[in-house]
Amino acid sequence: MIQLTQVQKAFGSNRVLQGVDLTVPTGESMVIIGGSGTGKSVLLKCILGLVTPDSGRIEIDGQDVAQTDRDAFLARFGMLFQGAALFDSLTVWQNVAFRLLRGAQKKPKAEAREIAIEKLRRVGLKPEVADLFPAELSGGMQKRVGLARAIAAEPEIIFFDEPTTGLDPIMAGVINELIREIVVEMGVTAMTITHDMTSVRAIADRVAMLYGGLIRWTGPVAEMDASGDPYVDQFIHGRAEGPIESVR
Repeated sequence: MIQLTQVQKAFGSNRVLQGVDLTVPTGESMVIIGGSGTGKSVLLKCILGLVTPDSGRIEIDGQDVAQTDRDAFLARFGMLFQGAALFDSLTVWQNVAFRLLRGAQKKPKAEAREIAIEKLRRVGLKPEVADLFPAELSGGMQKRVGLARAIAAEPEIIFFDEPTTGLDPIMAGVINELIREIVVEMGVTAMTITHDMTSVRAIADRVAMLYGGLIRWTGPVAEMDASGDPYVDQFIHGRAEGPIESVR
């Protein structure tokens, strides 16, 4: 579904991506691991077209993203942002139905609300939550609303940006389970960026390690612990010593 070939991106003298090659099979959950500042978010933004690569090729379902219709292209995606990123001035159901109330996918208000309530129910939130505002919700509930919004328009591909950041271990576990269930249930292709190894083991089919602007290793999550790659080994075990340089 997603194919990256020799993707490079620099900001001034900072070469963030230095020739990334990556394949994300259709219907699978790929998790990109790596420390803060390694380029995970830049990689995601390049795929979405929010950042233009300096060179290389990005294909979605065999089509070069640089040559596709922008609106049609973005309609295929759902996104769960790191901080939920809900609109404070909109009610919960309006946040969930944001895409359904606008653009080519625009639906009547009553229908959009009905879909939003159904998606809220799918992530474990009761219909009464629909008319609340984000400020009235806990962090975990806000994250669920963000997940409901990500799936509201039935996307083919969903991106998850640090989905458990800021959550306690129990709520993080709940969100991981929901993500896994939804990915399998909807049959979507998923790409997650995270440094939370608990999330990786809970939601990944395949894992890719990004460091130094390159994918150092990629493979099934079941093979991660025995990858034999020193970068992966150091990262997943949180060791201070190894090829990954720590900032002291």
